[in-house]
Amino acid sequence: MSEKKKVYIVGGGAAGFYAAIHVKINYPDAEVTILEKTTKILSKVKVSGGGRCNVTNACKSIPELARAYPRGSKFLKKAFQEYYTVDTMQFFEERNVPLVTQEDQCIFPVSQSSQTIIDCFLDEVRQNDIKVLTKMSVTSMEIKDNGIKLVFAKSEVEPIFFDKVIVATGGSPKRCGLEWLEKLGHKIEDPVPSLFTFNMPEEKIKELMGVVIDPVQVSITGTKLKSSGPLLITHWGMSGPAILKLSAFGARILADTDYSFTIHVNWVNESDQNLVQENICEIVSKYPKKQLSSFKPYALRERLWLHLLEKIGLESTRKWSDIGKKGINKIVNILSHDVYTVKGKTTFKEEFVTCGGVSLQSIHHKSMRSKVSDHLYFAGEIMDIDGITGGYNFQSAWTTAYIAAQLR
Repeated sequence: MSEKKKVYIVGGGAAGFYAAIHVKINYPDAEVTILEKTTKILSKVKVSGGGRCNVTNACKSIPELARAYPRGSKFLKKAFQEYYTVDTMQFFEERNVPLVTQEDQCIFPVSQSSQTIIDCFLDEVRQNDIKVLTKMSVTSMEIKDNGIKLVFAKSEVEPIFFDKVIVATGGSPKRCGLEWLEKLGHKIEDPVPSLFTFNMPEEKIKELMGVVIDPVQVSITGTKLKSSGPLLITHWGMSGPAILKLSAFGARILADTDYSFTIHVNWVNESDQNLVQENICEIVSKYPKKQLSSFKPYALRERLWLHLLEKIGLESTRKWSDIGKKGINKIVNILSHDVYTVKGKTTFKEEFVTCGGVSLQSIHHKSMRSKVSDHLYFAGEIMDIDGITGGYNFQSAWTTAYIAAQLR
């Protein structure tokens, strides 16, 4: 590509800014413009990680990192060999954005503020003379032999010709938002929500809102879907990494159920039910005179333990020696196979993630270039790529944006 040519980045989010910055690094004399259809840029960066911005994950194994993506795992495994988490960390630290790694391997700016990341991008844009225009919505594009012509929603804005275009508009909640790319000949995977919490309007466990149990095992009835990790009880149902991971890997299956299904919760994270029974029998043997309420198996949180006893009809004032074989079986069963009915979902905080988008079959994995046009590239969640919570979605955005910015 001639360094004097014009490059247009569709989308003013994380992938869009990262791509624009790296285009200028690779082609310093290129004219680079970011066009955002709304009035807000980097809005998802602003709210991510509770306003702290989980920029990436400290996972050091590419195969292990790739397994965090329900869609795009094989595609990203190859891409990560070119641009990985350590490269992301180096990018920010070289620009005076020190990072810190938490115990759960999530990486945040030391400032604990997403504004630090936003300011870093804005500084790069200013220093590299990258234009940022808002309220510029693309309705269609025409592919020419020597470039791409973009048509905008505003009638007063004339169509513009660009030599190279990188589409980084993020996930679209509806298929209609992808029709302009489908019309060009790209295969589209239907978008459905990913990373959502489970609503349980009919379950009393909601009264325990705020309680965290770590770790638990969760599975979805009638499927092979299961996950483990921390679980958070909320005023609408259940959330936390165990639930979010389940929602991501089950995105399409759960959409087909219209988000009405049942889950099994193993509160003690023990798959062998015989071991759970041995543990309960040992408690009966060692502490026969203690009340159920005063000795909690597996050091369960008190509120949860009392909830479970009420659910199986055992009074908390009863002594362990008085529950009998039937009582032991009830406790073992609810600790290992507690069942809850889910009816509906809620978006995880303000971080909307979709499964679906432009099919990876329509994209060259080595360059992120469209198989429809040599002048068109993709980066970020517009592609059928999504990860679980923990910095994974940002890392796929940085990686694909970096590769697309090579304009190969």
